Amino acid sequence: MKYYSTNRATPVVDLEEAVVKGLAADRGLFMPETIRPLPKEFFDTIDRLSFHEIACRVAEAFFGEDIPKEDLDRIVCDTLAFDCPVAEVEDRIYSLELFHGPTLAFKDVGARFMARLLRYFIGKRGAGRTVNVLVATSGDTGSAVANGFLGVDGIHVYVLYPKGKVSPIQECQFTTLGRNVTAVEVDGVFDDCQRLVKSAFMDSELCEKMTLTSANSINVARFLPQAFYYFNAYARMKALGKASELVISVPSGNFGNITAGLFAHRMGLPVKRFIAANNSNDIFYNYLLTGTYSPKASVQTIANAMDVGDPSNFARILDLYDNSHERISSLISGFAYPDSRIRLTMHDCYAATGYLLDPHGACGYQALKDGLQPGETGIFLETAHPAKFKETVEAAVEAPVAIPDRLAAFMNGEKQSVAMSADFSDFKDFLMRQ
Repeated sequence: MKYYSTNRATPVVDLEEAVVKGLAADRGLFMPETIRPLPKEFFDTIDRLSFHEIACRVAEAFFGEDIPKEDLDRIVCDTLAFDCPVAEVEDRIYSLELFHGPTLAFKDVGARFMARLLRYFIGKRGAGRTVNVLVATSGDTGSAVANGFLGVDGIHVYVLYPKGKVSPIQECQFTTLGRNVTAVEVDGVFDDCQRLVKSAFMDSELCEKMTLTSANSINVARFLPQAFYYFNAYARMKALGKASELVISVPSGNFGNITAGLFAHRMGLPVKRFIAANNSNDIFYNYLLTGTYSPKASVQTIANAMDVGDPSNFARILDLYDNSHERISSLISGFAYPDSRIRLTMHDCYAATGYLLDPHGACGYQALKDGLQPGETGIFLETAHPAKFKETVEAAVEAPVAIPDRLAAFMNGEKQSVAMSADFSDFKDFLMRQ
């Protein structure tokens, strides 16, 4: 399979180059030349397949030309060492729980897959230069990537995060690891972190000195595997007899997650439509309303992983639907919620159902409450464990939130981070000294 840039100003590359480079030379995002539909028989029997069996079939459609089946199946099964179950919250509304991985966030799937795929390619190349993974995070990406790559030979990870704008538990998950993980505390917002990462890829002097790649959802190896759990959700709903007229609501920040769902839809996943649930960073919501994309500085919210003012993966959505606002808005609707509404949603859901939402899942749940039509069944993505936002959730639901043991373990380590300005020259100087 070849991969082209969304800016279409650079030659196509193979999977290995797309994964190792992360970003195309023309600053575009890599897209596969072909999205292969899965056969009807696959969907006819999908409810009788395990999560591993489903994911291996989907992975083969994406990556089967580039990786031997035995190696690919091993990567997939090692990635999915945990389940992503569907739980009923109330009549016609279900939660796809994506917080059962090692860092209790949906990004464990993409980060673990990418770490294993990159290790596979490094192994093919043999001993050589270290691959340096740059990742910008507004919360969960940093912890998932850091833990997914922790201790992997030949890889060093730099996690850039905005100072004071991630939860204390999230910060502990990537600043206490050491070893081959360096946390970089940027005096700015998430968009500054993302800009520093993209600028590093475009700097010829840096790229001459070190091999750089990204583990943000701009990397095809990060966002494509997230399609696995959309297929699994459909299979579980079909087993319950609830798969017709299915609507999926996705809390959306950088839009890698919903883009993976759109790829699944293009491959034949029988989903009626999607909802992009935003917080106060409502750039995509405004695009749906007006047809005009107007990025702006992000604002800080309690759903911090969605605090993105210029979503990178919007370029992939435009490319997927030939820049057609009509096609995009016919398949995706949107809602945007301020912090006050998110808090109220967490409170009301817990009071009515006993189900604990994190702030991001609350956006997805509320979008279904507001947007589900008669005859439809909704799934929202619960993208992180509520305990990762313990203080916020406890204040909203007026009840204690227990911290899982594996999350508490991160809080016992000592913080190690490098203070950094939002000026690229400072970040470049730092990398050049490594």
